[in-house]
Amino acid sequence: MEQDEFRREARQWLTENFPAALTGVSGLVFQGDARAAAANADYQLWRARMADKGWGVPTWAKRFGGAELTDEQARIIAQELAAIGAFNPIRSYGTMMLGPTLLEYGTEEQKLEHLPWIATHERRWCQGFSEPGAGSDLASLQMKCTDEGDHWLVSGQKIWTSGADEADWCFALVRTDTSRKQGGISFLLIDMRSPGIEARPIVLISGSTHFCEVFFNDVKVPKGNLVGEVNGGWPIAKRLLQFERGSLSEVKTEIIPLAEIARRYVGSDDQGRIADGDLRTRLTHNAMRYAAYMQTVRRFNEEARNGTAGNGVSVLKNLWSGIIQDRAELLTEVMGADGLGWSGEDYPPEAREATRALLHSKCFSIYGGSYEVQNNITAKRALGLPDS
Repeated sequence: MEQDEFRREARQWLTENFPAALTGVSGLVFQGDARAAAANADYQLWRARMADKGWGVPTWAKRFGGAELTDEQARIIAQELAAIGAFNPIRSYGTMMLGPTLLEYGTEEQKLEHLPWIATHERRWCQGFSEPGAGSDLASLQMKCTDEGDHWLVSGQKIWTSGADEADWCFALVRTDTSRKQGGISFLLIDMRSPGIEARPIVLISGSTHFCEVFFNDVKVPKGNLVGEVNGGWPIAKRLLQFERGSLSEVKTEIIPLAEIARRYVGSDDQGRIADGDLRTRLTHNAMRYAAYMQTVRRFNEEARNGTAGNGVSVLKNLWSGIIQDRAELLTEVMGADGLGWSGEDYPPEAREATRALLHSKCFSIYGGSYEVQNNITAKRALGLPDS
């Protein structure tokens, strides 16, 4: 009964406070674009209201900007958000990755310095992990960090850093010992406004520029920005990657069934079915995979809350990549010539979006840990297979 009462209260508050103009809008529109977020008054109002309520990070302590709610209450909030076509405006790299990591490994000073700003989404973060010569083999990273007595001095390059050109801070892996591989890596928090940092956007095949290459040229970083111990960053990074891959496997909103779009483009037979039988079969298969995936995610999340989750995150990540890539291919096929539209009034907006979605979907099996790396993790940790 207590949870039922909380659900009623949550539903009422969300209904009264969520701006109607944002109904059905993806939170990624604003979370990945600081300029779009700053220019949208409805988003800013919604962000402020959720931040004041502490519901952006509902299970965090109040001193960190949360609401000190239970996991069950947090799940109810997420369910009620989805029910009204709303989104969590606080969701970001800070809440999905760095925040949970700081809660486990950060000092009290670091938590108080950063978590309240993450909880209001007023401090944007980027992830400085991959380097030109250290992608899938992340432990080969070379960005140098030397102890200068009263500060750290950082020099090197990161790449594929999402949102680096709009980020306020970066959580980065740096090389503090060249004699060891994993054992010579430290975890550092870097203010992106520091002198010596340059972020250059990378134009992708889809036209997106959210990835960047970032150059660090003798950047001074305060000693207190080290998380954990010197040369102890690798275990922290592994834990953060668990949070990241878990977040990539979560689906917050239901995707529009392809069957609805296919009926508009392909037409229906006399029984109301999609006219092309082969296409209908493949669309059904994709929909079944999506439904099964969603059930698996819900079970995995439930097991995680109960402390019994296994090593399924890598499996979920690869499954989701495959489902979305297949969906993008099917959507392009359904739209025919429109599915190849790039620009111009001859193509409707949904067709231009579909083309970009198809091209962008190719990166899903690479970022957040490549398809092959995830399979290796599954083989070793879930199946217990030998290295060779």
